[in-house]
Amino acid sequence: MNRTAPRPLARRLVAAGSIAALAALSFTACSSGSGGGSSASGDEIGVSLIVKTTTNPFFVAMEDGAKAAADKLGVKLTLAAGKEDGDEDTQIQAIENAISKGDAGILITPNGPGVEDALVKARDAGLYVIALDTPPSDPDSVDITFATDNYLAGQDIGKWTAAKLGGEKATIALIDLFDDKVVSVDYNRDQGFLDGMGIDTADKEKNGDEAKTGTYSGGDYEIVGNEASQGAEDGGRTAAETLLSKNPDINVVYTINEPAASGAYEAFKAAGTEKGLIMVSVDGGCAGVQQIVDGTLGATSQQYPVKMADLGVQAIYDLVKTDKKPEVTEGLDFYNTGVALVTDDPQDGVESIDTAAAADICWG
Repeated sequence: MNRTAPRPLARRLVAAGSIAALAALSFTACSSGSGGGSSASGDEIGVSLIVKTTTNPFFVAMEDGAKAAADKLGVKLTLAAGKEDGDEDTQIQAIENAISKGDAGILITPNGPGVEDALVKARDAGLYVIALDTPPSDPDSVDITFATDNYLAGQDIGKWTAAKLGGEKATIALIDLFDDKVVSVDYNRDQGFLDGMGIDTADKEKNGDEAKTGTYSGGDYEIVGNEASQGAEDGGRTAAETLLSKNPDINVVYTINEPAASGAYEAFKAAGTEKGLIMVSVDGGCAGVQQIVDGTLGATSQQYPVKMADLGVQAIYDLVKTDKKPEVTEGLDFYNTGVALVTDDPQDGVESIDTAAAADICWG
């Protein structure tokens, strides 16, 4: 894709990302040990990055960001990943390995609540534990989380969708992450999307319990259903096929991420119902930006996994070297790494950047 100069908002995002990656994290003195088998006296600093899966390019980008930061700082980085999204057992083994090696810290995108006891064990052993992208259900299982405001990411695509509909009835399909476990990134994006559309959510930490019919901010809506995708392309396709079998008149599709969106679009295309379809997602990877250019997606909320990983490695390094720790963003219980709505079809009252600007900062 040809790259053009970022728009003013994109320049602000680039500047914010650059500053944050270098110095914007606020630090305070750490009251407990700085962890692991590393010290500021010259010992090698070990960090383990444990991602959900390497089948999703989001987490591959996160690994690349961690590698670059580790090379820059001279940190010994160990990479591990679940076999698939939701694989807790492999992540638990990687946590155990990090403890055994005497790492200074762990960076993890948790695959579910099943890993949290192991994370508590790591903290008790003196490792500094940072969740990336996905806050754990038990906040005390980690020291801090670096993540996108996933509720805001969902709200942004919800507001855009409502404006795009222009009063037309919304027949909505919701393609989520899981149906067998509760993960904050899953319900925050789903519920944020509905809230952004102006649909009342019953329990903001539960998918699928809102009224199936009613009104959104622009008109009437009907929710066809929620289906899990495991965040994968084949899962998105199967989920969309199931939802289409319930109602072929779906005109709005929310997806947990862009791989799921890609699979879902293929199902609608195969059914011959892709014309006029409004599909939205969250991730904003370079491939996702291209999906907007190609017309697969109408809009996506862009997040920054490379930045998450870079900040995470830097935080553990600084903790070992200076005995200081990062702080959460003011007003939040995590450090917010930023989000921007991406679309080439801007809507009044909904701030966004276009694909040319997004391509310059995708997954930075």
